[in-house]
Amino acid sequence: MSSFPATEVLVTAECWRTEPNAEAVIHRAIEAAAQIADADVGDAELAIMLTDDAGIRTLNNNWRSIDKPTNVLSFPALQPTGDGGPDDTPRMLGDIAIAYETTRREADEEQKPFDHHLSHLAVHGFLHLIGYDHENDRDAEDMESLEREILGFLGIPDPYADRMD
Repeated sequence: MSSFPATEVLVTAECWRTEPNAEAVIHRAIEAAAQIADADVGDAELAIMLTDDAGIRTLNNNWRSIDKPTNVLSFPALQPTGDGGPDDTPRMLGDIAIAYETTRREADEEQKPFDHHLSHLAVHGFLHLIGYDHENDRDAEDMESLEREILGFLGIPDPYADRMD
């Protein structure tokens, strides 16, 4: 039995208004990722902020000391230890930020539908929140393999197929 995390999508940049399906695309991607990654996230919450390049550049600079925009950033929540609050308090997985202009440019450059690239970024961000990373080749291969499986379930072609190794 699989249950999905409560996902709140916050649109903080006007440029996203040109993508009226973005919120539905993100919810579908997160639900597929939670199901296929078999993550224990039924009682959890996450927030996804749809921002612009300026907003994500600020986050990237503040949190990673990289003064440039990027497509997606994930901020896993610190998990409480010990006997915290009441059992009915939702567990925060963390936050994901996705930048419109970078996502749009990458989709166009790679000749992919915008919704496919957005789905990939949402899945990628979610996997970071549940503990995946790509700090070394083995971890990157594991994470990319899971991304391919989730995106395939959504009917989206392998995002890494054209990459030169």
